Amino acid sequence: MTRATSRRSTFRTKLYLACSGLSLLVALAACGGEAGTETAPVAPAPTTSAAPQPGVPPVPDDATTTKYIAALKRIDPDIVGDKDDRTMVNRGRDQCTSIAEAPDDTARLIKLTNQRFTSPEHPDGFGTAKATKILAAVREYICP
Repeated sequence: MTRATSRRSTFRTKLYLACSGLSLLVALAACGGEAGTETAPVAPAPTTSAAPQPGVPPVPDDATTTKYIAALKRIDPDIVGDKDDRTMVNRGRDQCTSIAEAPDDTARLIKLTNQRFTSPEHPDGFGTAKATKILAAVREYICP
């Protein structure tokens, strides 16, 4: 590297640093206000829980959940098996979404009931007769 090249490189570096420093000062000045004036901190927007989705009912109270689980066990104890109440309620709530989308499409609702309510002994659901009873229990206890 020649001496002239070295000087140009040093000059460019100094110029770059000076411009960067000046830019930083301008940015800081633009962000600040007048001396002695404080801006109030902005409060965060209030958080709200997700709005309920159409067709998805709220989680039922304990008494309703107990009645719903009992109704499913009366249809076939294997529907509930060793699943917890929350799982069974959520399956019912999912079924309510399908009911809201197509309340008169019984064949589709029975198919979806057989897909949602399964067990190791009934991996394809409990059949049309029991699925119809499960659907009735869901409508009675879970769907509004």
